[in-house]
Amino acid sequence: QVQLAESGGGLVQAGGSLRLSCAASGRTFFNSYAMAWFRQAPGKEREFVAGINWSGGTTGYADSVKGRFTISRDNAKVYLQMNSLKHEDTAVYYCATSRISYTSWRQDENWYDYWGQGTQVTVSS
Repeated sequence: QVQLAESGGGLVQAGGSLRLSCAASGRTFFNSYAMAWFRQAPGKEREFVAGINWSGGTTGYADSVKGRFTISRDNAKVYLQMNSLKHEDTAVYYCATSRISYTSWRQDENWYDYWGQGTQVTVSS
């Protein structure tokens, strides 16, 4: 069973930065699978934030975070570097992955099979 664990959330002032990490356990060949970050703000639906394909060669972002957030990965984790944070970035952030290997990321949350518990990011204005 694949398990994902996010870390790195916290409280930060507007304009500040945070770096989220997501580690996967129970999965061999971590780099064979696309990964994504989603977020859910209070009272809102979960939304796509960023995705990275299995090789790390292709990334994609929601318009609301382009130019401020960067997704990356290494052999063991996927990261979300968040700069110039805004109050509206406040949310629980989740990482997700699919059981299908050698694919690119997708914005549709229904495509993902495994999810972490989430990490809270709070941006004070």
